[in-house]
Amino acid sequence: MSDETKRRNLGRGLSALLGDEPLPAETAAESRAPVVLPVASLTPSPFQPRQVFDEAAIDDLAASIRELGVLQPLLVRRAAGMNDIYEIIAGERRWRAAQRAQLHEVPVVVREMDDREVLEVALVENLQRQDLNALEEAEGYRRLQEEFSHTQEDLAKAVGKSRSHVANTMRLLALPDEIKAMVEDGSLSAGHARALLGVDNAVALAREVVEKGLNVRQAERLAKSGNKPKTPREATAAPGKDADCLALEHDLTEMLGLKVAIDSTGNGGKLSIEYKTLEQLDDLLQRLGRSS
Repeated sequence: MSDETKRRNLGRGLSALLGDEPLPAETAAESRAPVVLPVASLTPSPFQPRQVFDEAAIDDLAASIRELGVLQPLLVRRAAGMNDIYEIIAGERRWRAAQRAQLHEVPVVVREMDDREVLEVALVENLQRQDLNALEEAEGYRRLQEEFSHTQEDLAKAVGKSRSHVANTMRLLALPDEIKAMVEDGSLSAGHARALLGVDNAVALAREVVEKGLNVRQAERLAKSGNKPKTPREATAAPGKDADCLALEHDLTEMLGLKVAIDSTGNGGKLSIEYKTLEQLDDLLQRLGRSS
C-alpha cells in the first residue's frame, strides 16, 4: 500500500464506509445497504481502542434509543471462525445502549475488512469523534504511528487536530502508571498531567494537585517549585554547570517540551536540544516561527 493510499484510507472514516463519501473503485461494488441483525449475534472487537465506557452516557443513549431507535447503523464484519457472529468495528456504544434499552435487533452495515483496516477505522473514528480519554487518544496515535508508519502530520489531518496537539498528547504515555490511572478516572485532566511530565517527584505532586483541587496553572507552578534545580553544592557533581545554568536548562526543557543541555565556555557556550523524531523538530521550528 502506497503512502498516498494510506493517508487517504486513514482519513476516510465511517462517513465513506457508510456511503456519505465516494469509495475507491475497488470497494464501490460492495453493499452499503443496512441489514438487521440480532443483538446477541454481535461481539466487541479486540481492536476497540476504548477501554473506559461512560455508564451515564450509555444510559442517556439508551433512553434516546428507546424513543427513536438506533439511528445510525453499526459497522461490522463476520467474526473469524464463528458462525453467524459479527465483530463490531464501530458502534459498540450503540450496541451496549441497545441492550440496555432491551432491543433485540439493531441495523448494521456488513463489510469485509482485514485486521489492519479494522484497527485503523476503529482508532480514527473514535479520535475524530473525541470519544476517547487523553490516554486512549495517545495510545491510538502511538499504534497508528508505530504499526502503520503514519506520521504525526497524517494523524493530525485525519482527526482535525494540530500536529502539536498530537505530539503533546503522545507525551502523556511517558507518565508514571499512577498518574495515568488518575487521568483515566478523571481525577487529573490532560493539562494537569502534561504539567507533571519530566518532574522527578511527579506522583507525589499529582496527589497534591488532586487533594488541593489545583487548576492547571497552579499545577504548573507547583511542578516548577517541586522540581527545583540543584543547589550550587549539588551542582558540583556536574562540572562546568552552576545553579543558574541548570535552572535555565530546566526552564527551557519545560518550555520546549524537549530535553535541553547548555555547555558554558567562558562568556559564551553551546545550546543542545535533544529530539527523537523529525516531527518533534519540525513542530519546534513551527512554534518558533509563530513566536517571531
